[in-house]
Amino acid sequence: MKIGVVSQTDAGGGAGLAAGRLHRGLRQAGFDSRMLVAARSGQSDVFTGALPQAGRVMRLGERALGYLLPKAGLGNLSSLSSFRWAKQPQFAGVDVLNFHNLHGNFFSYMALPRLAAFRPAVLTLHDMWSFTGHCIYSFDCERWKSGCGVCPYPEIYPAIRRDATALEWKLKKRAFTHSRVTIIAISRWIERLVRQSLLGECRIEWIPNGIDLKVFRPLDQRMCRDLLGLPQDRLLVLFAAADMADKRKGGDLLSEALLRLPEALRAKISLVIMGKTKRDTAQGHGMQTFELGYIHDDLLKTQVFSAADLFVFPTRADNLPLVLQESMACGTPLVSFNVGGVPDLVRPGITGLLAEAEDCVGFARHIQALLEDNDLRRKLGHSCRKIAEAEYDVVLQARRYGELFAELLTPSRVPEQL
Repeated sequence: MKIGVVSQTDAGGGAGLAAGRLHRGLRQAGFDSRMLVAARSGQSDVFTGALPQAGRVMRLGERALGYLLPKAGLGNLSSLSSFRWAKQPQFAGVDVLNFHNLHGNFFSYMALPRLAAFRPAVLTLHDMWSFTGHCIYSFDCERWKSGCGVCPYPEIYPAIRRDATALEWKLKKRAFTHSRVTIIAISRWIERLVRQSLLGECRIEWIPNGIDLKVFRPLDQRMCRDLLGLPQDRLLVLFAAADMADKRKGGDLLSEALLRLPEALRAKISLVIMGKTKRDTAQGHGMQTFELGYIHDDLLKTQVFSAADLFVFPTRADNLPLVLQESMACGTPLVSFNVGGVPDLVRPGITGLLAEAEDCVGFARHIQALLEDNDLRRKLGHSCRKIAEAEYDVVLQARRYGELFAELLTPSRVPEQL
């Protein structure tokens, strides 16, 4: 069985990183996985190749569409070359296709019916985009259930210049209605939503992301602090996000929560930030801060998680955050908000503590409770690792995908080749 994992990239962003990890997990499990991406990263392996590129004339058409369609409020439709992927050498011999997010302007979702007729197609949902009129997270808006239009959040990524969300919703519905595609929900939250969406008539399976537990594991805290140049005599609170300027990740909520901590406790804490930051990051909470920047290397990430006493994640909206899984695997307890798929990972009294959405008072109270109770932190950290081993090993994820792919390839289910 030859598997084609299709993604914009194999490392950038949560979806690309998760897709790349699955691809490598499939190969470790003995499957013939080949990854096809629009942009290779520094983590690419020899089995990661480039998606087919358009010829000169088609590129001119794509450039024109890429200029005109966003003005009309439509996106991710300009890739004309994706309609021809099924006939390209990169897809020769591929038995099953696994797509990871279809947005990013590397693929036209209207080409999905053609590719799904070529071979069984599986779409892994890392966010809500595939069943909304444009956004990756709708927050309190539920218009995606009935057709979108009059969008309350046009600025949400991917931002739109003109409200054509009703039209884009209809186009997506048409594309998926005419596709033989299986949906993989990575959290129970996204599974519930997709069953209420335009994808509700598709086959839907729940398979959470996995991580390499041989890489992400508890390391000696003192050693990690020495390697990273972090203080040994402080309580280290870790916060991580690809871009701290992203309001969805809640950096402002964290600052407010930290200011609510007792002064005696604040005097013992240092904040460690992993991700892209601005120069004024430390302002707003008045606390000693160590900014480590964006870290690509998984071993270095493991050292950071192991060095911390507590991982805080004040997100406003998320599916199944990889950083929470990584922290769990390293045995570092969690504090977050009860939003999206976060409760799958942050289990109150087991792996960490949960505050209600944007409740900074509750968030601060949970931080204080864990930092003041060393025994509780150790207990939760131990549970974090045990649950990661039982539920989120990439080997388990790869086996589940492999079983699904094998079922889809039974003679009665395989569509005719073009």
